[in-house]
Amino acid sequence: MSERYVAAVDQGTASSRCLIFDERSRIVSVSQIEHSHIYPRPGYVEHDPEEIWRNVQKVLAQAVESLDGGVRDVVGLGITNQRETTVLWDRATGAPVHNAITWQDMRTDHLVRELGGSEGTDRFRDRCGLPLATYFSGPKIVWLLDHIDGLRERAEAGEVLFGTMDSWLIWKFTGRHLTDVTNAGRTMLMNLETLDWDDVLLDAMGVPRAMLPEIRPSMEVYGEAGGDLAGLPVAAALGDQHAALFGQTCFDTGDTKCTYGTGSFLLMNTGAEPVRSANGLLTTVGYKVGDEPATYALEGSIAVTGALVQWFRDKLGLIGSASEIETLARTVDDNGGCYFVPAFSGLFAPHWRSDARGVIAGLTGYISKGHLARAVLEATCWQTREVVDAMNSDAGTTLTLLKADGGMTANNLLMQSLADVLGVPVARPLVAETPSLGAAHAAGLAVGFWTDVEELRAQWHKAAEWIPSMDEAVRERGYRKWRKAVARTMEWVDDDD
Repeated sequence: MSERYVAAVDQGTASSRCLIFDERSRIVSVSQIEHSHIYPRPGYVEHDPEEIWRNVQKVLAQAVESLDGGVRDVVGLGITNQRETTVLWDRATGAPVHNAITWQDMRTDHLVRELGGSEGTDRFRDRCGLPLATYFSGPKIVWLLDHIDGLRERAEAGEVLFGTMDSWLIWKFTGRHLTDVTNAGRTMLMNLETLDWDDVLLDAMGVPRAMLPEIRPSMEVYGEAGGDLAGLPVAAALGDQHAALFGQTCFDTGDTKCTYGTGSFLLMNTGAEPVRSANGLLTTVGYKVGDEPATYALEGSIAVTGALVQWFRDKLGLIGSASEIETLARTVDDNGGCYFVPAFSGLFAPHWRSDARGVIAGLTGYISKGHLARAVLEATCWQTREVVDAMNSDAGTTLTLLKADGGMTANNLLMQSLADVLGVPVARPLVAETPSLGAAHAAGLAVGFWTDVEELRAQWHKAAEWIPSMDEAVRERGYRKWRKAVARTMEWVDDDD
């Protein structure tokens, strides 16, 4: 009998990937295809859902091609996805009615301020755990309903369906209109306590319930794929950061991970009860295993980290590849007093300021491109420090270890700087693709490929660890300067911009 495997589709912001894992959680096959980014206007960021679906089909086919029995050797498929990105499609034809509006898109800025009214950004936080921000799906749905002729009437009649990228893919694979609690929790439309769509939130935003998917646990068999994948159980869906939390085996209260990619997302497991943030963090569902109670998390979302390195490469041309930034940054011993706050799309956690824009502070004639490279890397570290401080305060605990994953963790200088700035060890797992691993683990649990989370915990292995070595006085002085730089980003956007 041939060996059996679990597949994970990771539908990300920049690309779609498929990874195949064996029973020891080892990667045996990978396929990846990038997709186009569409920028109709400044602040608008869109994707083509049909292009993404074609790419997902291709990467899945390519990944299973190397298996002896092809797709017959795959016992389950898990999906992890870019969150908040919003797709509306025709129920009858399956055709999208508009490009997907991505999580980075800023077009709902005025709308979220209108929705906040006199109560401001926290108007709905008690119900959904989230502040009003351009980041989330609910306002994106409203924008589409308001700007496409006849769409609201069709949505109210159930002719138009909404989904985040997990729902879009589940629909295309199985024909069922579903989402999981982690993705539903990022819409601003799900009640954190009931884990169902909230009528108060729907009414306040004007979103018809008829267009919304059924909310299901993060791991169960949602249905079977058809076509060339006939019989393959689609058995898990988690937003990418929730999948990373699961893949990093953060199963105990206080366990914390941060994924460093285009943006960075720090999540702490807070157990079976949601912790309400008083410090600008998001209260979110971490994951839900079948019929078990949901596990909640606190999240700090940072909009721009890896994207800043890409900007440094593509817009300034000071490096030829992302990996070269470490070499350039090592040409100097420190940042020379220079700080870079990349508020390209405003500031996310813990500030939530859509009026902020990026600044480079502390420039003098002494500053070289090496100092700028240092400042670019340190921006990720200082932004993480802000979120960790807020998280420690909300959770009433102190972070003792950060599990880090994502593409940026290949930068050793960044990881050491992160440990220095946080004052705690930073560990990178052997399998760095933790969102994919988490989706595979979830699907494997749903179909009985793995027995329980303890079996998964035993398979987590540390590949590297960085221990803080920075003097505390130096750390705190740097943090003070960073906060002064952040203050200078505020109130840049005016009403007539």
